Amino acid sequence: MSLKNDLLLRAARGEKTERTPIWLMRQAGRILPEYRAVRERLSGFKELVETPELAAEVTIQPVDLLGVDAAIIFSDILVVPDAMGLPYELIEKVGPRFEKTIRSASDMDGIRIADPDDISYVYDAIKITKKALNDRVPLIGFSGAPWTLFAYMVEGGGSKTFSEPKRMLFQNPELAHRLLDMITESTIAYLKRQVEAGTDLIQIFDSWAGILAPDYYREFSLKYIKRICTAIDTVPVTVFAKGAWFALEDMADLDCQTIGLDWNMDATKVRSILPNKTLQGNLDPCALYGSFADIKKETRTMLDAFGDHPHIANLGHGVYPDTDPEKVKCFIESVKELSA
Repeated sequence: MSLKNDLLLRAARGEKTERTPIWLMRQAGRILPEYRAVRERLSGFKELVETPELAAEVTIQPVDLLGVDAAIIFSDILVVPDAMGLPYELIEKVGPRFEKTIRSASDMDGIRIADPDDISYVYDAIKITKKALNDRVPLIGFSGAPWTLFAYMVEGGGSKTFSEPKRMLFQNPELAHRLLDMITESTIAYLKRQVEAGTDLIQIFDSWAGILAPDYYREFSLKYIKRICTAIDTVPVTVFAKGAWFALEDMADLDCQTIGLDWNMDATKVRSILPNKTLQGNLDPCALYGSFADIKKETRTMLDAFGDHPHIANLGHGVYPDTDPEKVKCFIESVKELSA
């Protein structure tokens, strides 16, 4: 059965669309009271991620409540390290934390290439979501980029500098490549299973791309992203590398269809750097703190910057949890109105 709204997929393929499609990173969650009502019934974030029926429910909420052109499966990038033998917990208002970290070769004991069956709850959530969506909009699957997962696994949690993973790149690059290779193989198998379960598009999140110097980014991140893009060849792939403005020219060679831009990237310039890629983004999430009139004005400025280049509208990063849902709706409706 064909999708009733396939704007996102057509835009990802570089086709001309009647208007610009829009979805939001982190749309399935924190801004919606309906999401919080589900979350408050549970022990925590991980229980929601690992309960397919509830993950599907919160995945679909933004489609029903906000009117976005795609759903993105509710999950977390850290399910891959978890399946590799490095369990995590998500601490409210703090972020992820790993009790064990990878700092030396001996820390690799017990770390394995993930068995994709160990993440079956995600595929179950995808199947339930696809059935409930009834082909209304596409479903996006995702993973973290190997470098970003590596950064958490070595640091043990969030950080302003991620000095521990960066230390390893300088002091023990062989171990770094060994772990990155294992993460990459785990991620490829995981994403392939997502596609088999029904996702229509895949996004790779390289949240900590911008903390690496250009040469180190090419060596320790981009080459692994390239392997994933090459392996996922049955659905469109989007690469979102926050802060990696310096690597945009290199991204022209990735076997992916769409490049996501953060709000620091100038779409008017990127269009000439990546003429053969669909571009995604890139409104500053803080623009949604403005008035309704200001949001509409900022949306017009964003759309004008992308011009007639194939474009998927989004924020330049995830929507912030204290954003008024009505302001989010204003952005979505403004894209639909102004791009038609």
